[in-house]
Amino acid sequence: MIETDQLTRRYGHLVAVDALSIRAEPGQVLGLLGPNGAGKSTAMRMISGFLAPSSGTARVCGHDVQRESLAARRALGYLPEGAPSYGEMTVREFLVFIARVRGLKADVGRRRFDEVVGRLQLEEVLEQCIDTLSKGLRRRVGLAQAILHDPPVLMLDEPTDGLDPNQKHAVRQLIDAMARERTILISTHLLEEVHALCNRVVIIARGKLLADATPAELEARSRYHGAVSFSAAGSGVSQEMLGRLPQVAGVEVDPLDGRVTVFPRPGERILEPVEQLLREQGLEVSEIQLERGRLDEVFRQITLGDEVPA
Repeated sequence: MIETDQLTRRYGHLVAVDALSIRAEPGQVLGLLGPNGAGKSTAMRMISGFLAPSSGTARVCGHDVQRESLAARRALGYLPEGAPSYGEMTVREFLVFIARVRGLKADVGRRRFDEVVGRLQLEEVLEQCIDTLSKGLRRRVGLAQAILHDPPVLMLDEPTDGLDPNQKHAVRQLIDAMARERTILISTHLLEEVHALCNRVVIIARGKLLADATPAELEARSRYHGAVSFSAAGSGVSQEMLGRLPQVAGVEVDPLDGRVTVFPRPGERILEPVEQLLREQGLEVSEIQLERGRLDEVFRQITLGDEVPA
């Protein structure tokens, strides 16, 4: 549904996107993850047909975005960075205008208008000019125009930027519901967005593709994957005693809160032996947790060049 092949964009000597090849399938929420300036928005602009690539191709639902531009755009809903719109229009005027531009028949346009306005909770601001809206509301109006024509493919650039926690939750629920029958590409630098929405992640930095995996596969590359952490009252079991367990590679104690983290040797499972040792020592443990891995650590390793990409 979304496919790029060696997609490249140069600005003089600067290579903003460097031979990017990705593929997003139906029913998939693909997160395009990277630090600020990584090339995420530039890649999305090329996939949308807004920006011509220096080389390479992009296709939406099989349509080349350069040679079959209109067909590709009909299949695509796009929320760009900043959610540009016509600020002098009211929300109602803008969405009605988008429905007409998209060629929706009157009855279909009215039905989709009502559905989208309801799902994004825009009823109370329909008669307000877009320029008078908060950043979060403008973002929701931008999302409304992206899904108004019910496209099979969605590209959302920082979809929850500027939203409060309740609004973020509502938008994530909407995206999750839409993902069951669509292909969705989300550009973000927020790791919480990956956990909340994505079933696959592409990491780019300096315009290059550095990783392509599920969130769980990326977390498995963290040194915290399979680690056990706990908080305990009193001195209790010593680091040395934990370190003598044959399955344990190392032990760390947080100097601020005293939380203990026990790291496993490769391929070892340590929750049970750690719990057994704690019981044998009669240590009062207030909380114990099996770590699944820390995506922020893996993200830093990959994007800062501390790890050879897998």
